[in-house]
Amino acid sequence: MKPIIEIRSLNKSYEDYQVLYNLSLKIWPGELICVIGPSGCGKSTLLNLIGGFVKGDQGEILLNGLLVEKPSRKCIMVFQEFDQLFSWQTVRHNIEFPLKKAPDRLTNQEIRTRVNHYLAMVNLSDFGDYYPNQLSGGMKQRTALARALALSPQLLLMDEPFGSLDAQTKRDLQDTLLKIKEKTRATTVFVTHDIREALYLADRIVVLRAGTVAAVIKNQSRNVSETRVAEITALLSP
Repeated sequence: MKPIIEIRSLNKSYEDYQVLYNLSLKIWPGELICVIGPSGCGKSTLLNLIGGFVKGDQGEILLNGLLVEKPSRKCIMVFQEFDQLFSWQTVRHNIEFPLKKAPDRLTNQEIRTRVNHYLAMVNLSDFGDYYPNQLSGGMKQRTALARALALSPQLLLMDEPFGSLDAQTKRDLQDTLLKIKEKTRATTVFVTHDIREALYLADRIVVLRAGTVAAVIKNQSRNVSETRVAEITALLSP
């Protein structure tokens, strides 16, 4: 099996500040990877580079063997901010919007069917006619997730998407994401500051420190114990 993402000796600086240094990583199809690290270690920059939103200074990123040079529909980002939805459109129309712009020219019936499918997947079937200002924060993130999934991306990028939610809503969204992973086998790169969240979600945890990969931890058991939290916390220390 070939990696869906291969990062080779990636470097990125902003003016005189080296954000990423000689970073290499492989991500396999169907994986949910959590990237953790202290503030300023390059987590969000790494997501933006993988998505083609910014360019590295040196090194390369391959998506299914092809060089990533610009954003594409193959790689979709979900952000932390609740205002990523179109405020003047309903939940349904938010999900429909990118499908109507898709180059494969879906019929109106195909679009409706796909939207209904992903509304059900994120437990929003009864809220398709609601506007964003009528939704809770968790429901807004479910809508953003459905919109991303409706495009059938090869790679889903998530930049602390549950970071602003209360504890119970956050756990509900985490469980939803794991169910989606089982149903779709979507490859996901998920940035978080929360070690417990990483242990709960990830197949592998990538620890960034000083702009490069400090450790890659297999996490098949998804055991959120204080011992494991302490072990990863130690890896984050300089």
